[in-house]
Amino acid sequence: MSVALPERVDASRMVQARRFFAGKLPLASFRRLRESLAAVEGEASYELEFGKDELGVAYLAVRVDADLPLTCQRTLEAYREPVHVDQRLGLIGEESEEAALPPGYEPLLIPDGELSLADVIEDELILALPVVPLKPGAPLEWHDEGAVEESEPNPFAALGTLRKKR
Repeated sequence: MSVALPERVDASRMVQARRFFAGKLPLASFRRLRESLAAVEGEASYELEFGKDELGVAYLAVRVDADLPLTCQRTLEAYREPVHVDQRLGLIGEESEEAALPPGYEPLLIPDGELSLADVIEDELILALPVVPLKPGAPLEWHDEGAVEESEPNPFAALGTLRKKR
């Protein structure tokens, strides 16, 4: 069942109702993510599921798939980076509650009880970005035309001779 994504939701009500949201959002709607993209064409498919586990921990399961247009830092060419996010976020009201989360949960701090679901999706996409975007098949070797060649004498070689004289 696909339901339109509300702008803000009350997290505790969503957990109690075990709400589920699915759909697609255009990449252009993510203002913070846009700064890292080569273009804003495309969309992200998402599934968001609120619930409680067997320990009574309130969570938000986030699944997002997108082909993000990035710029390869080796070739400076645009390419599409497939991104898949599958994360379970433990909903906490205070930072001190983070230690009580079971393994496998990432904390999601919501001090006022409300959250923007689009912001959660955007945060997860930002976290999934590669540190250095590299296009698959980009050459692994890098040549600097201004680099010193091996055949040139090392300017510190004379220091080595001084050390041997001692």
